[in-house]
Amino acid sequence: MFKKFTKEDVHTQTNVKSSVQRALKAKLVDEYPKLESVIGDLVPKKSSVVLYRCEDKIQLYAVDKEVMFYQNFDELLPALRMVHMHPSCFPRVQVDRGAIKFILSGANIMCPGLTSPGAKLPDEDWPEGTTVAVYAEGKENALAIGKLLMSVDEIKKVNKGMGIELIHYLGDGLWDFNVD
Repeated sequence: MFKKFTKEDVHTQTNVKSSVQRALKAKLVDEYPKLESVIGDLVPKKSSVVLYRCEDKIQLYAVDKEVMFYQNFDELLPALRMVHMHPSCFPRVQVDRGAIKFILSGANIMCPGLTSPGAKLPDEDWPEGTTVAVYAEGKENALAIGKLLMSVDEIKKVNKGMGIELIHYLGDGLWDFNVD
């Protein structure tokens, strides 16, 4: 989604009113319930939140000059910077070492990269469409955000084809986006 994202993709920027900020916080907590305890840290009351309207109906929300989350149509999605600040608040999968270079070049994640030795999928079954933070074997921080293209049980059973559609990864246009 952000592979070729640049400042030229931004059409307008506006400050977000405090009433809209409260609604955004509520929606974030609704979509990611584990954020409830830290939502005040992510979007402090007296912080400046700026909305950047971009190409393809994407809206970026920068809190104190850091893009923390974005909206694609109706769905609020975390930026990697937010995941790095509060990693325990998001569903997590792990890929093996062999997948790292492909992910960092923007490739979607294949099922074998999620089921091989070194990779970890949760024991619980998450449904298709779940937004997940993607970690790599032996690395401390997330390297990507993606959406499951099939349920966790299906990924384990089928072990073939694409398992996660990549949305945002280290080094893409959103990661390099500078608010100033």
